[in-house]
Amino acid sequence: MFMQAGFAMVESGCCRAKNVQNILLKNLTDVCVGTLGWWLCGWAFAYGGPMDDDGFKQNRFMGSEGAMGKDFLIRDDATGQLQPTTNIVNWFFQWAFCSAAATIVSGGVAERVNFPGYCIFSFMMTAFIYPVCVGWTWGYGWLADVNSVGYMDFAGSGIVHMAGGVGALTGAIWAGPRKGRWENPEEFDPHSLPLIILGTFILWFGWYGFNCGSTLGMATIERGFMAAQVAMNTTIAAATGGLTVFILRFGITKKYDIGGFCNGILAGLVSITAGCGNVECGSAFVIALLGGLFYEAGSRLMQKLKIDDPVDAFAVHGVAGAWGVLAAALFDWGKDFDHYHGWSGFSCITAEDGSCKTGLGGEGVAANLAEVVAIAAWVAVCSSLIFGPLRAVGWLRASDDVQDEGFDQAKHSPSKAYGNLPETTKVILSA
Repeated sequence: MFMQAGFAMVESGCCRAKNVQNILLKNLTDVCVGTLGWWLCGWAFAYGGPMDDDGFKQNRFMGSEGAMGKDFLIRDDATGQLQPTTNIVNWFFQWAFCSAAATIVSGGVAERVNFPGYCIFSFMMTAFIYPVCVGWTWGYGWLADVNSVGYMDFAGSGIVHMAGGVGALTGAIWAGPRKGRWENPEEFDPHSLPLIILGTFILWFGWYGFNCGSTLGMATIERGFMAAQVAMNTTIAAATGGLTVFILRFGITKKYDIGGFCNGILAGLVSITAGCGNVECGSAFVIALLGGLFYEAGSRLMQKLKIDDPVDAFAVHGVAGAWGVLAAALFDWGKDFDHYHGWSGFSCITAEDGSCKTGLGGEGVAANLAEVVAIAAWVAVCSSLIFGPLRAVGWLRASDDVQDEGFDQAKHSPSKAYGNLPETTKVILSA
């Protein structure tokens, strides 16, 4: 949950000072509105049964049970006492992932989207769009057994990050660029690099809950070692992604780009999130290095296409997220490319006689490619069905006057995020 503070700091720091309160409002709203969406029906769509004899959903598309916490507590007929189920702890853990996916979108549409229209999208993202992605994957839907090995996405490079990144891209296209973004680009520089740095470190720290927490317990020595391996991979990837982008941009501009350094760290983290539990540390280094390069290519392509993404949400989460899903299959730590581990951890997928199955590497890649295509298409189409009508009725994009004045002055009280700070503090924050 603390990652929400990191997203808030990064997004508000990347934007102009006159819109800081509005950015923070959207982050708060993502958590609160998203909580209600997840509680009302999101959990049910993601994890609700009924299940078949093999442990998969009978309806492979989405679930239907557990809306509003129904049957999370079961009353014993004999004693009349309430008995808890594991749904309670699972609900809370998965809620944090859900709100993160929604928050990614807020950065991509920052500084020109009206608050009421964004609230509608935030609710739909957490109540329906994202939960269906979970239902296909972590909820044991059709991608879980699309072939003999199924998808492999340990902590959500595709399920969480790519879904959020594609939502951000779709929103950025429907909302259009901020007024003057491409005519006067120098006016849109980040207003506070200290906030961006702070947010990046918070997100990096939070990623250990995101990735290591996805072991879902350490009841055995093997699961404890798995959490340790995940932590090591996560750390190496963050450092590698950051240095890759930092060095690359220095080679191009001959100047130190701290903002690029931060986004490189995040791209490295996103890249390793899918494969952190089935690749070794040398592979984590390579995955993050390539993830940093893919991020940079995605960021430059967005600018070339004049798609206005204030925080590079799509390049960081969408592009690096898709790469992370594919990398989890390509770099699986099975022997050569013949054996496949996937969800089996340190053990290979075995045949009936207990020996390692062979020839599964290609199936792993195919399953993960199917995940990338399916989730990207689902989120893009569903997001367009929400953003499009909002734009048509005038509820999505703010007027040019509001953009010129700034959301804080036009819509908030007090009218300035830093209005009551001493002048020296304001100078430091805007440095």
